[in-house]
Amino acid sequence: MNITPVILCGGSGTRLWPLSRQSFPKQFVPLLGNKSLLQLTLERLAWCQSPPMCVASEDHRFLVADAIESTAKQGSVVLEPAARNTAAAMALAALQAADPAQAMLFCPADHHIPDAAAFATTVQRGLPAANEGAIVTFGVVPSFPSTAYGYIEQGTDLGNGSLQVKRFIEKPDATKAQALLLQGNTLWNAGIFLTRADTLLAALRQHAPDILQACEQAMAAPQHEQIGNIGFVRPEKTAFLACRSQSIDYAVLEQHDKVVVVPFQGQWSDVGSWNAVADLTPADAEGNRVVGQGHALVAHNTYIHAPHRPVVALGTQDLLIVDTPDALLVAHRDHAERVKDVVAHLTRSEVPQAGTHRRVARPWGWYDSIDTGERFQVKRIGVKPGASLSLQKHHHRAEHWIVVKGTAEVTRGQEVFLVSENQSTYIPIGELHRLHNPGKLELEMIEVQSGSYLGEDDIVRLEDRYGRQPQR
Repeated sequence: MNITPVILCGGSGTRLWPLSRQSFPKQFVPLLGNKSLLQLTLERLAWCQSPPMCVASEDHRFLVADAIESTAKQGSVVLEPAARNTAAAMALAALQAADPAQAMLFCPADHHIPDAAAFATTVQRGLPAANEGAIVTFGVVPSFPSTAYGYIEQGTDLGNGSLQVKRFIEKPDATKAQALLLQGNTLWNAGIFLTRADTLLAALRQHAPDILQACEQAMAAPQHEQIGNIGFVRPEKTAFLACRSQSIDYAVLEQHDKVVVVPFQGQWSDVGSWNAVADLTPADAEGNRVVGQGHALVAHNTYIHAPHRPVVALGTQDLLIVDTPDALLVAHRDHAERVKDVVAHLTRSEVPQAGTHRRVARPWGWYDSIDTGERFQVKRIGVKPGASLSLQKHHHRAEHWIVVKGTAEVTRGQEVFLVSENQSTYIPIGELHRLHNPGKLELEMIEVQSGSYLGEDDIVRLEDRYGRQPQR
């Protein structure tokens, strides 16, 4: 079926801190079965004939590329210069469509829908309405009175499994949510849409012309870059920054007269809180849910996420315990929705763990700052097969490299040589150098930095295949 899947990869996922952070949001985190929600979304949309299009932040371009390469193998990525919510993101995608009559399926990158076949069947039921000029949304049949989701009230049955949308309802309080559930004709708003590109653009022109105009100007002469099987599209920055931020629901859907809904009967979660994540993990007889090296003793209804080290909950009840190498969250389940307030507090307090992980993704691989002190820092570094760090030098630090897995090709000044497992080399202050992985397996090494200043901005790049500025 010729539908272009468009995956909206924005969002910071602050309610899943400390696992999800601004530099590595929840859609990229290996959360379920060692796969990220973005990878699972790409797999779920594999039945679409067209390659996927992702709309993402410039800061996350290589995280998106890695997910596409591991699943769909090819696709395109529209890179937003800044976050401007779903109306602008969807407008960029529609303007990028090769055919104005192309049907486009807009899906958030961070939802979990385990029954991919049922989802595909539901989308296909909405295609006739989309081809006739409607904006089709998909509503989830509610299983409990949730206060975390918006609702859609169903109207006239249009046949073929689609219904007119009577109205959209904001996230309700507990009493109203119970009433909506008993009402029997409301659905959770899943934030998934199917429409033709020209239909969406016409609706934006009618209801949010300023948003569309800013996006049209940004896409009038975008920059294009092809890396392997993935094409990157960069809208013009100044024009896009002038666009206001608004969701597609507020900008268009609540005002538009041709919006239909198709109910989805399968399991769905927006994975929007640690309670939602916990619900995806099987419970033991006491209601405890454990991931990794967690141990629950004389505990009830306790969730433990402990992938790195043993974490023991003794005599606890109704707790969420999430452990990472550099931050720990312990929260009562009733306060799961307030984790975003924790992130705001840490940000105001200038705690770096509010937005960044100890382990940092880079286009060539990753590094993990495992220890630091006065005039020294120790990192684990992983370099993907065939990848290279930039040709660079440092003004204030020297580096010792010890290879622990694979083989490194090292450029040091005029020398180029190989360093194998259990071997090491030294990079003096001010010396030009580059690290390359010539092998077919990941290269892993330990880097010991020493010097008067160890900041990431002490990097002077002379060559870089990833187009980055002087900062690694």
